[in-house]
Amino acid sequence: MHDVPEPGDGYRPGSREDFDRLYRTSYRRVYRTVAAILGDPEAAEDCAQDAFVQAFGAWRRWRPDAPAEAWVHRIAVNRAISYRRSEKLRRVGEVLRGLGRPAPPADPADQATRPDLLTALRSIPPKLAAAIVLRHYHGYNNREIAAALGVSERTVGSRLHQAGERIREALAPSFPLGASPAFTSDKRESYAED
Repeated sequence: MHDVPEPGDGYRPGSREDFDRLYRTSYRRVYRTVAAILGDPEAAEDCAQDAFVQAFGAWRRWRPDAPAEAWVHRIAVNRAISYRRSEKLRRVGEVLRGLGRPAPPADPADQATRPDLLTALRSIPPKLAAAIVLRHYHGYNNREIAAALGVSERTVGSRLHQAGERIREALAPSFPLGASPAFTSDKRESYAED
């Protein structure tokens, strides 16, 4: 399981040394969370750095009633959500500028290196993706995820369920999850009559 510090995890609000320790111990996990949500390592690096800059600016106001790493995760996930929204707006602008011209063909090498699961993760809303990543990639429990995302444990359960359903739907074309029947219905009926 994952070692997430308990509330009041030894950090003092406003202490530069404590913030430096928080950065050293949690940066990689925060980065991996954002990278899984965004699917772009450079954008994830920017969002993670921005989150720590924002957290440092608010460090004096942080309250130790929740784990410091969960607080930074919340800031980072919000940055990633904002980034995805602005990315969609940039894409719309590109589409509008490109009307009338054919789109450049996709590079087959890029398509071959994109795992289906990460593609499915990127296709669902960031709040759902964040819950899945925190649970299955980092091993957080619902309480820890709730603290990281700033929502109730019930909301976490709902998001995990919704995310699971959407990822199953996204993966269904390449990984059929339903089992095919062993017999067609007429064969079963004819055996029953024998």
